Amino acid sequence: MNDWLEAEQRVERAQQLSESHRWAEALSELEAALAIHSTNALWHAQRGYLLEELDRTEDAAEAYQRSLDLDGDDREVALALGATLARLRRMGAALQIFEALAQQHPDFEPAYCHRVYIYAELGRHDQAEEMFYLAQQLDDECPDCFFYLGGSLAARGQHDRAIYCWEKVLDLEPAYIGVNSRIAEAYRAKGDRQQAREYLLRELREDAGNVDLLFDLADLALESGEVAAASAKLEHILELDPRHAGARLALGRIWIRCGQPDKAWASIQDLEAIDDNEELEYDRGEADALAGEALCQLWRFEEARARLESAIERGTDSAYVMLLLGDTLLAIDKVSEAADRYRRVLSADAHNPFAHHKLGVCLLKNGRYDAALEHCLCAVRGKPGFGGAMFSAAIAHMRLGQWRAARDMLGRAAAALEDNGPVRKIQKRLWRYQLRYYLDRLRGRSGPRD
Repeated sequence: MNDWLEAEQRVERAQQLSESHRWAEALSELEAALAIHSTNALWHAQRGYLLEELDRTEDAAEAYQRSLDLDGDDREVALALGATLARLRRMGAALQIFEALAQQHPDFEPAYCHRVYIYAELGRHDQAEEMFYLAQQLDDECPDCFFYLGGSLAARGQHDRAIYCWEKVLDLEPAYIGVNSRIAEAYRAKGDRQQAREYLLRELREDAGNVDLLFDLADLALESGEVAAASAKLEHILELDPRHAGARLALGRIWIRCGQPDKAWASIQDLEAIDDNEELEYDRGEADALAGEALCQLWRFEEARARLESAIERGTDSAYVMLLLGDTLLAIDKVSEAADRYRRVLSADAHNPFAHHKLGVCLLKNGRYDAALEHCLCAVRGKPGFGGAMFSAAIAHMRLGQWRAARDMLGRAAAALEDNGPVRKIQKRLWRYQLRYYLDRLRGRSGPRD
C-alpha cells in the first residue's frame, strides 16, 4: 500500500469515527494521515474541528491557521478561525480575520454577522448595529445576527429592543440554544419576574439537566421571596451536581435568612470538604463571609472574627462584612478595634445608619457621651424608626443628664422596637437613674453607675 492510499484510508476512518463522536480516536487517525502528507489544507481544517470538539481551542486555532497558510482562499476555514479566536477572547485578531474576509468576499454574510458579536463584546455598540444592518442586506433572516444584536442592546439597557431581537431569533429558529434564558434575563432586568420565570422554564424544558438554569430559577424564586421554592431547586441542583459551589453558598445564605446558622455553617463545611479533594471554582471570600456570619450567630466570635478578616483579605470588603466584623469585635470587647471598622464603613458611606449606631455604642462604652449621641442621632435621621439607635441615643442622653430628651427618646424606642422589654424596664426606673445621677453629681462623679 502506497503512502497516499494509507493517508486517504486514515482520513476516511477519521470521518467514520467523527460520525460516532469518537473525537480522540478520529484525531489520532487524522494526525497519522497528516504525518504522511502534511500539506493538505483540508485535513488541517478537519483537525481543527476535532480539536474544538475536544475543547482544545488554542490548538484548533493553530490548525485552522495552518490550513489557511496552505490555502488562503477557503472562506469557511477563515470563518472557523475567526470564530475560534473570538472564543479565545482574542477579539482584535478575530476582527482582523473577519475584516479581511469581507474584503475578499463582500457578499459573505457571516463576515458581517460575527463582527456584530465582536463589536458588542468590545463595547463598540454603534459599530455592532452598523454591522447588523450590513448583514441584513445580504440575509435578513440570520438568527445569529438578531441574537448578537440583542446582546448589544441589552448591554446598553435597551431591554425591550433586545427582547424583540431575541423573539425574532425564536421565530427564525425555535430551538436556538440559550435565547430563552437571555429573554428571561431581560425581563428580570425590567422587573417582570413572572415573564422571566416563564422563559427560564421554556429553556429548561429543552435542557432538563442544566444546573445553571435551575440555579437562575432558584435565584429568581429567592428574589421573589419564595424561600421554600428556592431551597427545593438548590437541593435538586446538589442532587444533580454535588460539586455545585454556588448552590451550597446560596443554601447557606437561605439558612442564615431563616435563622438557622448551624445549617449554614454545615453547608460551608460540606463545600470546603469537597474543595479539599478537588479544586472547585467559587468565591472563597464570599464563603468566608458567610461562615463568619453563621459563626457570629452561633456566638463563636473568635472563629467568626478569623473568617471575616479572611474574607476582607480576599477582597470581600463590602460594608456588610465590615459591619459584621465590627459587631464580632464588639462582642469580644475589642471596642477600639470595632470602632475602627465602623469608621472604615463611614469613610466610604458617610450616611450609613448602622455604622453610625454601632460607632455610637463604642463611644458610649468609652465614655464619650456627646460624640456617641451625635452618631446615634445621625443613625436615626438616616433611618427613621431605627429603634436600636433610639435606645442608644436615650442612654447617651441619660449619661449627659438630659432627662427630658432621654424620656422622649425612650418612648420613641419603645414604639419602634418589637422586643421593647429592656426599654420599658429603663422607662419604669428612669426616676431612679435621675436621682442617682444627681447624687453622684453631689459626690463629684460624672454620671450614674451601671
